[in-house]
Amino acid sequence: MGSSAAETADLRAAAADAVTQLTSKVDRWMAIGVDHSEETYDATTVGTFRGFGVDIVVRLSDRPSSTLPDPELPLSVLIAGWLRGTSDPDSAVEVRTVPADASAQWCATHGAELRRELDASSESWGILVLADGANTLTAKAPGSFDERAAAIQLRIDDALAAADVDALANLDADLCAAVGVSGRAAWQVLAATVGSVTITATELYRGAPFGVGYYVGTWSRA
Repeated sequence: MGSSAAETADLRAAAADAVTQLTSKVDRWMAIGVDHSEETYDATTVGTFRGFGVDIVVRLSDRPSSTLPDPELPLSVLIAGWLRGTSDPDSAVEVRTVPADASAQWCATHGAELRRELDASSESWGILVLADGANTLTAKAPGSFDERAAAIQLRIDDALAAADVDALANLDADLCAAVGVSGRAAWQVLAATVGSVTITATELYRGAPFGVGYYVGTWSRA
């Protein structure tokens, strides 16, 4: 989007591929991201990237909505809508945000509750996690350079690549915050939701466009 399109092309293609794979295997899907608070955004939500400099309208479903596109939606909600429109425009996605500063214990409890909710459903569900890694990987990164960031980002990438829920659950909240890992809580909710289920993980992308760490992959029951 805008001037970032070329540098993020591989990232966006991998994310779209992951969503296509996800929606092809489940009845319904939701996205989990981070924000200032815990909120749920239903399928009638409409937003725009105007607040980020590009007036691209996105929807969480193709259902009619009487509301104007909201330019103040959390970025994770907007990205979920964009990926839905790109990868499976006939589907609907519900987005849930969790507090970016939530404790590991809160994430564990929330993830366990989500697991019980999904297990009680008669429909099969998929989860898309939208989370930023370290934003301090280079001198020109949004958070400038922090020499600790590369090691933390590698730990996150490797944990996601191996579906290592214990490694994700044990990410240090203070250290993640210090190196600009804003998505830590979303990954810890995922870890608790998966629990002891045996997972097959497939890596689709890892990189750091503009000095921010991103990983894209799929997890499925083994």
